[in-house]
Amino acid sequence: MSDEKLSDVIEGFGDDPRPVLTVGQMLEAFDSRAFGATLLVFGLLNCLPLPPGSSTILSLPILLLAPQIAWGSNAPWLPRGLVEKPLKRDDLRGLFRRITPVLRRLEVVTRPRLGFLFAAGGERFIGVVCTLLALVLVLPIPLGNLAPGATVAVLALALLQRDGLLALLGYLMATASAALLFLSAGVVTAAVKRLIGVFSGLF
Repeated sequence: MSDEKLSDVIEGFGDDPRPVLTVGQMLEAFDSRAFGATLLVFGLLNCLPLPPGSSTILSLPILLLAPQIAWGSNAPWLPRGLVEKPLKRDDLRGLFRRITPVLRRLEVVTRPRLGFLFAAGGERFIGVVCTLLALVLVLPIPLGNLAPGATVAVLALALLQRDGLLALLGYLMATASAALLFLSAGVVTAAVKRLIGVFSGLF
């Protein structure tokens, strides 16, 4: 595994003058950290204010990789079409530059602790939770990407740093995300019923 900090790797994506970046190149740069690092990057990207529908696209790598962690896979697999799909680096530079300082601060405060949370299926459980969060991210819910994206990022960093305290925080955030989703679903359902009632009264 490379000794280069993950924040430096991500900063390099933005500084590279080449016009195109692929997911495959990102995986290669992440090396043995590919699972956690990819979840972290795409989790953080989903936390940013993005055009409608962007979270659906940015959640696909999470939706494909998180189940592999749950299954205990040793190396990540993605469809060739996704691995080789060219991404315009100019469209990503600003995102990488916003992610890098956040990640640098997180790298300072995280460290290996409560290691028992990663034993006996602990890593796989993180994969299960991230898979469920990815299923939420693909839904076109206004601002519905923020809480799940942040939770995926926290759990991914916990996996990378072997930080059990951070993992516990991630589980707490996942519970809060589920509660927010439930509340949002209730509000939307109530609004639809009310609209139906209003229109029914007009005819």
